[in-house]
Formats: sequence, C-alpha cells, structure tokens
Amino acid sequence: MSKVSERTVLITNIVKWVILSIIIGILGGLTTTAFLKLLEYSIGVSRKNPYFLFFIPIFFFINALLVYYLWPKDDIDTTDKVIKAVHENKSISWKSGLKAFFLPIITISGGGSAGKEAPAADVGAASASVFSKLLRLNREDRRKLMICGVSAGFASVFGTPIAGAIFGVEVLFVGGILYEVLLPSFIAGIVSYQVSNALGIHYFTRLEFFPEFSNTFFLKIIFAGIIFGLLSYFIIETFKFSKIISNRIKIWPPLKAFFAGALIASLAYLFSTIYLGLGLEYVESILEGMKLVWYAFLLKLLFTVITLNFGGSGGSITPIIFIGAAAGMTLGSLLGLDSATSAAIGLISVLAGATNTPIAASIMAIELFGTQLGAYAAISAVISFLVTGYRSLYPSQIFKISKSPSIDIVKGKKASNIKIVIKPKKSSEMKYIIGAINKKEKIVKKIKSKRKKLKEEIIKDI
Repeated sequence: MSKVSERTVLITNIVKWVILSIIIGILGGLTTTAFLKLLEYSIGVSRKNPYFLFFIPIFFFINALLVYYLWPKDDIDTTDKVIKAVHENKSISWKSGLKAFFLPIITISGGGSAGKEAPAADVGAASASVFSKLLRLNREDRRKLMICGVSAGFASVFGTPIAGAIFGVEVLFVGGILYEVLLPSFIAGIVSYQVSNALGIHYFTRLEFFPEFSNTFFLKIIFAGIIFGLLSYFIIETFKFSKIISNRIKIWPPLKAFFAGALIASLAYLFSTIYLGLGLEYVESILEGMKLVWYAFLLKLLFTVITLNFGGSGGSITPIIFIGAAAGMTLGSLLGLDSATSAAIGLISVLAGATNTPIAASIMAIELFGTQLGAYAAISAVISFLVTGYRSLYPSQIFKISKSPSIDIVKGKKASNIKIVIKPKKSSEMKYIIGAINKKEKIVKKIKSKRKKLKEEIIKDI
C-alpha cells in the first residue's frame, strides 16, 4: 500500500507541474512574441530616420526619465535582479514586468547596445510570479514557477528550447542544478519556443559546421578556451569598473543618460553603426564568414557598458554573443582556423565564461551549430568557465563549487561576496608553481640587493 501511495504522490506531482509549466510556457511565448514584434517594429521605424544618431541621446534621456519618476521602486528589470529575487523567494510585481517589457524597447530601438533576453526572461518570471499569486501557491511553488518563467523567456527569445531551459536553472547556482525544477523548466521552455515560433518569430539560421579533427586543431581549441576565459574575465571586470564610474558621477540620472547617449552617437559616427542595438544580423554574417575589424569585440563591449551602466535598459547576453563571435573571428585569424568556426566557438565559450553556464552553452552549441562542432565548443566553453574564476556578469549567482582544489572559498556565497584563499595541497601541482614563484621572488630580491650595494660602492669610489 505504501508503494501505491508513493507512486500516487509522485504522479500527482508530475501532473500538477506539467499543467503549471505548460501555462507558464504559453504565457512566456506570448509575452516574448509581443516584446520581439514590438521591438522589431520600433527598430524599423527609428532606423529609417536619416537623423537617427541625433535622436540617440533623447531616447536615453526618456528611458532614464521613466525609470527615475515612473518606476523608482520597481527595480526587477535585469536578469541579476531576477536571480536575486528567486534566491530570496520574493515576488515580482506586474509593474516590474511592465518596466522590463517597455524600457528595453526604448533603449534598443534608440540605438543602445543591449540584449533582448533579459526582458523576455524578466517578464516571464514576473508573469509566473503574478500567476502564482492568483492561484495562491505557496512560496516554494512560486519560486519554481518563477524559474520556469526565466527558462521560458530564454528559450523563446533565442530559439534554443533545451539550452534556454537549462540556462534558467543553471544560472542560479554555479555547480548546482535544481533537479526538482528540471522537468517544468524543460516543458515551459519547449512550449514557449513552440508558441513564439508558431506566431512568426524568426531565429538564428541553423549552421552546420564540420571541423576536421587533428592534434593541432584540438590544441588550438584548448588554447582558444583559455583566451576566451580571459576575455570573459575582462568583460566582467569592465562591467564592474564602468558601474563604479557611473555611481561616482553624481548628476541627475536622466541628464547622465543624455550624455551617455551623446557619447554612443559620437562613437557610432566615428566607427560604425553596427555596434548599435542588438547586432544579431552581424553575428549571423560573422558565422557565415564575414570579417569585421579585429577590434570589433572591444568596440561592442564599450558600447554595451556605456548603455547598460549609464542609463539604458536591457540584457547583456545578446551583446556577449556579438563580442564572443567577433573575438572568435579575430582569434581564428591568428591561429589559422576557419573564421566562422572560430567565431561559433567564441560565441559559446564567452557566453559560458561570462555567465558561468557551461552546460547550457554547450547544449546551445549543439542546437545552433550541430553535434560535430558542439563537442569542440563544449571543451572550449568548460575551459573558459574555469578560467573566469569566481566572478560573473550576475553578482547574485551563488557558488556551490570550487573551481580548483587549490582554491578555498566559502560555498553558498554570492559571486559579489566571495573571498578567494589559495591553499595548495602537498600533492598539488600548485605547490610547485607557487614554489617556483617564491624562488623567483627571492632571486629578484638578491639581484636588487646586489645592485644596491654595487651602486653604494660606486658612489663611495667617486
């Protein structure tokens, strides 16, 4: 009888979450479709204006003005804040959902370099939160539904249902996946994607890559993973630094946003307008073999940090995709790899490193580029994830693992609060590395000491 009861409980729970996740998937698909279509229309209207660059500061000013006066308290408008809300099990208001829906449209259509994924995920989470209130679900069920909303948003906005579903779960805890939310997240992601696809949303053209395996190629992929990890580290630190600079500029926020828009317009005039807005059409071109200037990834990063930290609204993943593809294109030229293949690996690896989501990124590689490239992209993505260390684009991410046995951290802390202590074990290779560094430092000190004595003797002789 106990076995029957156990199965009954399990099956009832499955049925419950299948129904709930389908509803969240439908809501996610509908809201993402509405957002993407309105965004596409707005971009089309604004870009047709021959004086578009002159209007960028005005768009930024309007965006910041609305935040300052209309939505001063409803601040759940970024993926990091949604992650924080999920961890703290806080509800998200419908006002925050409206803010996350409309403000990125103003920013992106107005020329700001921002992403479309955060609005889709944020609105998905807000819809799930409001829906859970209507059903009077308990706090834990509401939390699960919000995670499903995030997964639904990511899946439908990029057209990668499995990767999107995994991303919504993996992004919360580095090194820990909530298996109890895996089924509803998958269902919500797949349903959301199918709804958006049925309503006419177009996604990346699926590109099949067929790289030829060789020892040299494999070594290049490993080296590329290290470079992409260092780039991910640089991206995260650049976001942090620009945020600090923005906080130190104590002027009226709408005016600060106006000046930021003017700077972006000036940079676009000096370099190119391809760094404005989403830029996904250029990502597709890079993946098809088009070449940009070697420093295109640095320019896109500059446009993005100015946009997101000085008054604009939107996500960071879409720009990260551009940055990764452009960096991969450049690195491919240096390593003698096919530029399109290297761009695809760069896109996946930088995404994995910057967001600490190697599993979701690896699955995305398979969904977008096929199984043959996916295997190599996964290796590069995991290396990038490890090299990035204990930092993230999302400071509210919680680390449940240590990325090296020679590094001690307090697990369960947010990325923004982690303190790193290097403690090499006796059997660790780090013992020899640190020993060599210490030996080098001693030699340098001896050389400096001898130089100082020699100078003193020369001065005495004179």
